[in-house]
Amino acid sequence: MDFLYSENLSVWFEKFLIDLGVSEFLATVLNIIALLIVYVAFLLIIGYLLIRVFRSFLKIISKSNKVNFQKYLNDTGFARYLVYLVLLMGVSNFTSILFIAHPEISKILVVLINSTIIILAILFVGSILKGIENYLTSIPHLKEKPLQSYRQVIIIFVWCIGLMALINYIAGGNLITFAGLGAASAVILLVFRDTILGFVASIQISVNDIVRIGDWIEFPKYGADGFVINISLVTVTIENWDKTYSTVPTYSLISDSFKNWRGIYDNQARRIKRAIYIKQSSIRFVKEEDLERFRKIERVKNYIDHRQLDIDRFNQSIEADKSIIVNGRNQTNIGIFKKYIETYLKEQTSLNFDFLCLVRNLAPTEYGVPLEVYCFSKRTPFVEYEAIQGMIMDHITAAASYFDLEIFELPSGKDLKNLNENSSNN
Repeated sequence: MDFLYSENLSVWFEKFLIDLGVSEFLATVLNIIALLIVYVAFLLIIGYLLIRVFRSFLKIISKSNKVNFQKYLNDTGFARYLVYLVLLMGVSNFTSILFIAHPEISKILVVLINSTIIILAILFVGSILKGIENYLTSIPHLKEKPLQSYRQVIIIFVWCIGLMALINYIAGGNLITFAGLGAASAVILLVFRDTILGFVASIQISVNDIVRIGDWIEFPKYGADGFVINISLVTVTIENWDKTYSTVPTYSLISDSFKNWRGIYDNQARRIKRAIYIKQSSIRFVKEEDLERFRKIERVKNYIDHRQLDIDRFNQSIEADKSIIVNGRNQTNIGIFKKYIETYLKEQTSLNFDFLCLVRNLAPTEYGVPLEVYCFSKRTPFVEYEAIQGMIMDHITAAASYFDLEIFELPSGKDLKNLNENSSNN
């Protein structure tokens, strides 16, 4: 009885059209179209209603649970994929009933539905994995791990299995053999070579803690200099200082050399390494009258007294002839200036003295004698670091003249103009 009722229902519109004088062929075509419209409309309407109900149910569960499922599953398509997956799995009988008078159409629709179910199952698994990634990313000690890479690897395997199942189903179940699996494996290895290398690199990066999201890295080979904002299966995205973006292959992080600046943030110490160039002709031994003048500079007064006492004792012990200043031991203006800089640096609370702090002479160049400041700032943010560095170098540059030292600089156009005017007057 049900069978006869279903058959009558599926051809009712067709008979109605024939009674109106429409040809049998056209009536059959219009009937099939009408049935398809009803079928698709039924799926869309029921699916829409079920999605609304399921999302409300998920919201209620999230409110009564410590874990906000809706927050992590939002924008993953979880509710949509689950509802349509369950809906399509339940309409197979409805399909055969609705198209009972058209078995060929029914078979095609069943194949399409089952194929769609396989694809929706893949997408559903992907949405769950995305939700898990969102949840793990919210955990502080996992936030910097390349979780996206692991999710992408699992998704690739799910898609491979799903597509093989889909092709095998469409082919009638005779496609999957050992030879077929071997050939498929070879194709997968060839096509996904970079993906596999990226997966291996992601594991090594995570296990060895080479790079984390948020690290500042410098990769000259790829023109990258900035912060890592994403580590995926194939590429690492870096936001450069000029707000451009660079992408580098994930595998290159273990095969090529790059610089990771993470240490300056972990140690709260960023190196300051700057030099000023002192004219060699301004470097000299200091005389007693110079010492008297330098003693008025508070930062070196005690140093000059103690140092000069040691020098006088030594010179007396060797009976040095001080009528010529070069004999014996002497203080120099650059030596006293170096001590002044060291004392000045020790007064700076913005420097980290757990690390090396010194002032040193470098090898002379055509620009003079480089006097280098080497220390570490406690403040690592770019603006604060540059402010501290600038303050130190500004003070050193301004203080050099008090020790009769000249800082070298190439002559400017104005200097050359003044030189020409002086030559003309002479």
